Amino acid sequence: MSRIGKHAIAVPAGVEVKIDGSVVTVKGPKGTLTKEFKPSMKITSEDGQIKVERPDDEAANRALHGLTRTLIHNMVVGVTEGFEKKLEIQGVGYRCEKKGKDLILKIGYSHDVIVSDNDDIKIEAPQPNQIIIKGIDKQKVGQFAAEVRGKRPPEPYKGKGIRYEGEYVRHKEGKAAKGKK
Repeated sequence: MSRIGKHAIAVPAGVEVKIDGSVVTVKGPKGTLTKEFKPSMKITSEDGQIKVERPDDEAANRALHGLTRTLIHNMVVGVTEGFEKKLEIQGVGYRCEKKGKDLILKIGYSHDVIVSDNDDIKIEAPQPNQIIIKGIDKQKVGQFAAEVRGKRPPEPYKGKGIRYEGEYVRHKEGKAAKGKK
């Protein structure tokens, strides 16, 4: 039995779960998420809990069991609490600012890099060197944060660039001077 898949998902008050075959819709105070899962997984809702069961012990079904349960759990957490990723900007003269729906990044290029938030993602810039990305879909929040980080990933010599909060960047030594003959 899957260690993760066998646990039931508790549905908090104020969250409505609708299961239509292999399509699960979760509606909560922050929004609505809908996702289609493999039809082989049996998803049931009873007594304020969601349970995921697999038909047999085939390798593919064992792999999908825990994944399906975790994805549904992330949907429930997303519509109740939401998800967020924090990014830090490091480097002399590197900064960001929020203007309307646009995040303007000054990250060492000759031009400003502009990133816009959308219906699913909200961007905040509480400080000139901090970015907070919020949303209800964990996958979309993580993907958007990776795209923003990709605009100027941290370089290994001085550590300048955009990084996740608390991310460790291994520093390399500079070019060594050659000895004279």
